[in-house]
Amino acid sequence: MARQELHTPRHWPAWIAGTASDAGELAEVTHPGDGSVVGTYPVPDAASVEAAIEGAWQVRRVAQRTSAAQRAAALTHVSRRLEERLDEVAALITAENGKPITWSRAEATRAVSTFRWAAEEARRFNGEFQRLDTEAATEGRAAIIRRFPHGPVLGISPFNFPVNLVAHKIAPALAVGAPIVVKPAPATPLGALLLGELLGETDLPAGMFSVIPVGNEVAPALVADPRLPVISFTGSEPVGFAIQREVPNKHIVLELGGNAAAIVLGDYSSDKDLQWAARRIAMYGNAQAGQTCVSVQRIFVAESVAEAFTDRLIEHVHALVKGSPWDAATEVGPMISEAAAVRVAEWVREAVAAGAKVLAGGSRNGTSIEPTLLANVDPSVRVSCEEVFGPVMSIQVIKDLDEGIDLVNNSRFGLQTGLFTHDIHEIFRAHRELEVGGVIIGDAPTFRADQMPYGGIKASGVGREGLRSAMTDLTHERVLVLTDLAL
Repeated sequence: MARQELHTPRHWPAWIAGTASDAGELAEVTHPGDGSVVGTYPVPDAASVEAAIEGAWQVRRVAQRTSAAQRAAALTHVSRRLEERLDEVAALITAENGKPITWSRAEATRAVSTFRWAAEEARRFNGEFQRLDTEAATEGRAAIIRRFPHGPVLGISPFNFPVNLVAHKIAPALAVGAPIVVKPAPATPLGALLLGELLGETDLPAGMFSVIPVGNEVAPALVADPRLPVISFTGSEPVGFAIQREVPNKHIVLELGGNAAAIVLGDYSSDKDLQWAARRIAMYGNAQAGQTCVSVQRIFVAESVAEAFTDRLIEHVHALVKGSPWDAATEVGPMISEAAAVRVAEWVREAVAAGAKVLAGGSRNGTSIEPTLLANVDPSVRVSCEEVFGPVMSIQVIKDLDEGIDLVNNSRFGLQTGLFTHDIHEIFRAHRELEVGGVIIGDAPTFRADQMPYGGIKASGVGREGLRSAMTDLTHERVLVLTDLAL
């Protein structure tokens, strides 16, 4: 299907305190694959940015007083409208991000679910009642414990999921009655502006949301502004921890990626098992050009199945369909920019120079990196110890789960790990000992359901996404003690 059949460029306004705005210098968004213009938008000027921040600050108490029904209705409206415009949303994602249209449809569908879950959680985000008459001195007393927003939220979102990761900033904030100012990634602001358009159709109080597509040079001032006491950031490790150091008095939620691993144990030995593991690892090490926080980067396979598994993995990597992201059959498309592709290619060359063997791929063509599988990788090179954020994996033979756990944990990151085994004892041991935020059994570490707690430890970040978890993260407990009750 041709690109124009899927997406026609249009102009998208910014959203300042709930109102569409064209104030500011006009900017273009181009497609990573061919450089064509896919949309325009205004870069808000200083006055508009100030209006967005002040609007969030002034409406904070009004937002907190909105009913669960009002919040849920707005979130449900966005979910329904996303579903109605699913093809358009998917085309917009592919246009500005370059991910294959099949993956874009999956992202758009997940965003539908994200807002739906937020609406449901908004209706059941309740407090707790505690009896306090547990001692003679506290007879007749009880406590009601409720959660209230820390305050307006600054949401800083990345380029790799320009709709659903923005949804994960907006939806939980609105669900708890917190105003939010969203700063989308400069490379992919249009998905966030589309969500602003849908929110503009609701009856949320003015100022409860803003979408300001400004450059990264504006971010330090946003981060420092005391009227935005909560920062939810998804991006790279150095930037995230720099934010944390700059504003230690603020409430910070950071999702900072990792170098996710998959472990294949010896009991995963049937042809069916090995084919499944090889297919899933090949797919989720290279899907969306590897530009996913939990993309498979390191593979550890038990020696008893190593040869058979590696042969199948190479076959599945070679079989991945590469080509135009507008083709529904394409599985691996371009990276976000040529600079990103050049960086990944350089990391691969560095690994090869240090003794790595290329089992598949290894080449670059413009913004595209061929799906790459390496063996004999020195653990000190960047494709092993840093986050590649590209379609590159390395494979290593291990003796047993103990060695696999040690290798996974020998990283400053700790987001998620995939474990391919049928042994329930090994499953529970891995869950106990792996230093990560999530362990995925029988699948790649890339799996995520949008309602589940999602996040990592160590350099992979602080806090959790997932609607209920994020709502808890954006709020604090406040206790109300009642006296002289007939309990």
